[in-house]
Amino acid sequence: MPSQNPTGFNIQEFKAAASPTSTWAKRDPWARNEAWRYTGPFSRFNRFRGLFPGFGIASVAFAGYCAYEHFFLQDAHHHASDSAGHH
Repeated sequence: MPSQNPTGFNIQEFKAAASPTSTWAKRDPWARNEAWRYTGPFSRFNRFRGLFPGFGIASVAFAGYCAYEHFFLQDAHHHASDSAGHH
């Protein structure tokens, strides 16, 4: 029979409780309260996606305006028949 420690401290129990695979770590009372921060709408992808709200719509609108300007608006400054000299 091993001799008992007079302080009551058991190093094997301490190591078992401190290991990340211990049953105490699995029953961490604060883990449930912290889990919501990293799931659902608060996941890393969803937080990054909401970083620039409206960026996708603005990009499409700008590309549409650039296409409209290129194909439908006339450039008054660079006509071939207007090479006489005034700008």
